Amino acid sequence: MSNEQNLPDISFDVANLYQEDLFTDRTAGTIRRLTPITPDGQPDPSRAVSFSGQTQLMTPGGVLPLGFEMEATTLADAIAEFPLAVRQALEDAIEEAREARREQQSRIVVPGEGGMGGGRIQL
Repeated sequence: MSNEQNLPDISFDVANLYQEDLFTDRTAGTIRRLTPITPDGQPDPSRAVSFSGQTQLMTPGGVLPLGFEMEATTLADAIAEFPLAVRQALEDAIEEAREARREQQSRIVVPGEGGMGGGRIQL
């Protein structure tokens, strides 16, 4: 039996093309600019340019990668917004970790469940 029937149909969405540019200071992180383009590679002024950032922070648990969107409309705006966007992304990551910890702690402990058998208490 052929696996060709299970292969996904992948193609470019020509109405949603972007040119990607990366900018870095080789210290704080990177800024990615996505410029909308037409299928012939020309700028598409009918759609907005978008910016996102990435950085890595050292934590006691190791490297924490952060990625975030920015509301900037120019590279200069993105550079100015970068520190605040990093701070917000870090606060969001901390809150997500706290929420995951709360969910883990609130799980009901039921003796004998969890596939281990033997009446052991499992989380």
